[in-house]
Amino acid sequence: MRQVSVNSLKMGDILGKTIFSSTGRVLLGKGVKLTPLYIAKLRDMGISIVYIEDDRFDDVIVEDVISEEHRREAMEILEKSTRSVRLGKDLDGFDLKRIINKIVEEILFKKDILVNMMDMRSLDNQMFAHSVNVCVLSTILGKALMLDREKLETLAIGAIMHDFGKIHLDPKLIAKDDLSEEEIEVLKTHTILGFEDLRKRKDLNLVVAHIAFQHHEHVNGTGYPRRLKEGEIHPLAQIVAIADLYDKLTSDHSNVKRIMPHEACEILMGLAGVLYPLEMIRVFLKNIAAYPTGVTVRLNTGEIGVVVDQNLSMPARPIVRVFDESEFGSNVVKEYNMVGKRTIFIEEVLS
Repeated sequence: MRQVSVNSLKMGDILGKTIFSSTGRVLLGKGVKLTPLYIAKLRDMGISIVYIEDDRFDDVIVEDVISEEHRREAMEILEKSTRSVRLGKDLDGFDLKRIINKIVEEILFKKDILVNMMDMRSLDNQMFAHSVNVCVLSTILGKALMLDREKLETLAIGAIMHDFGKIHLDPKLIAKDDLSEEEIEVLKTHTILGFEDLRKRKDLNLVVAHIAFQHHEHVNGTGYPRRLKEGEIHPLAQIVAIADLYDKLTSDHSNVKRIMPHEACEILMGLAGVLYPLEMIRVFLKNIAAYPTGVTVRLNTGEIGVVVDQNLSMPARPIVRVFDESEFGSNVVKEYNMVGKRTIFIEEVLS
């Protein structure tokens, strides 16, 4: 299996991972042979990358941190909750806590975690997919920071609900590309709206409301809504802030095109100690594969290959399988374990 841009898909390519809608419905299933119509539909849905099967990479496994079932269930619960609140009804806190319990349990159970898969997102599920991913990334960071089970569950609920205030805003405003200064200020109110709503819910820890309130605050006091500084921001909100930014950078989000994980890691490193706590960024990046498994890369040797595995000790130095041509010739030339081959490095990501 390898990752490709939707623009590089060819008729006959076989989908390697299922693509879901916001309600958990299968849009295109794993194993489907792609036709020109399917490829056009993927573009129309706003999906920019997919995973495809490839005989030369049968042994390459691209693993998500949580199961497809739990990711799909979480998105479905979020979609139902959003619909209920917009209709003036209450959200189902029991269902939300149930899926959070499953996600936290799954992440705690895994001994070594390295985030090395990029999301396949359609336009209809961007908001829900983002919330679930922020939940997963926050829980991974929380685990790495040695938070106890109770705090991890509070963190995970706060993370999945961090943008809850957007439910009370006009959906057209949220989906709009070019916002005026006035519209940006309105959009920023989602932190206050989320706090005011979530703090009234007796079935949720008050910290959940504070995460929604503070996840856009910065340690240097340049954030919003209250321009809080280091020491005034709740640590769980800071965790969610880091996960929120990373996911926005690496996903097609509104009018901003995704960048590759290694670029996002560089940006986060530059913001460490400026907008976000240095130690949290350092720990977070230890759990992120700068070059996810399945991506096509060009090495400084001029060779082109595919990342086929990761080194947990050095996430920026993966294992790359090189082929004889840029179009992946039939004969494998070699594999570079970049931990051992220090003079060889990735020069460019091609997919």
